[in-house]
Amino acid sequence: MGPELHFSRFEFKYIMPRSQRVSFEGELQYFMGLDPHVSAARHQKYFVRSLYFDDDALTFYYEKTDGVMIRRKYRIRTYTDTREEDSAIFLEMKGRYNSLVYKHRTPLPRSIIKSLDEGGSGFVTECLKSGKDPLVSGFLFDAIKMRLKPRVLIDYARRPYVSKYAPDFRVTFDDSLESTVTERLFERQTDRKRLLLSGYSIVEVKFKRHIPSWFHRLIQSYELKRLSVSKYCKGMERTGLADNLE
Repeated sequence: MGPELHFSRFEFKYIMPRSQRVSFEGELQYFMGLDPHVSAARHQKYFVRSLYFDDDALTFYYEKTDGVMIRRKYRIRTYTDTREEDSAIFLEMKGRYNSLVYKHRTPLPRSIIKSLDEGGSGFVTECLKSGKDPLVSGFLFDAIKMRLKPRVLIDYARRPYVSKYAPDFRVTFDDSLESTVTERLFERQTDRKRLLLSGYSIVEVKFKRHIPSWFHRLIQSYELKRLSVSKYCKGMERTGLADNLE
């Protein structure tokens, strides 16, 4: 894949029960097609793995659950669960500015894997090898100031659709969500995975200007309600690392 390194857009999220998904996707395909990157893939999905960072006060977690409108979080993302596979690894900062969602990412060297395995300051040293990348510099500043460390690993499978008429309009279905308490990008056999939202998919609607009228009608016909849902927060709660105080 050739993912964007920087973007901003609006994102709406819904939680859909498995019983609705087949018919919903069937109707969706009148107006949208599978992203070319997955059209020939097995099950027409791709794997996503994210290792999220936070401080001891869980600042990023509570900024999300408190609905802070200007916020950010850091994660390391890759697209494989196999250490031996030569998949790209990225440092990402994802944030919100009022209603607008933005993301910045930059590639990291594969030596990051070993430094995370070993813990300690080695991870910071490896990040410094990325040179004067502004995203890495910003992360290192926050990591040192806030004492950030990896908290939880989130895995899921994603099926992406792209509008046939408006390329900026995308819909993704995320399922098979799992969370693992670990500071590593590739967990150990003894680490325990926990299922998230079993029997449901997270539907993410992504656009830059507006949602097409036909999609509004589809959402209404399935009586889907827009939700503020975070895979990171769900993973922290499911593993007992955080308590939702709502």
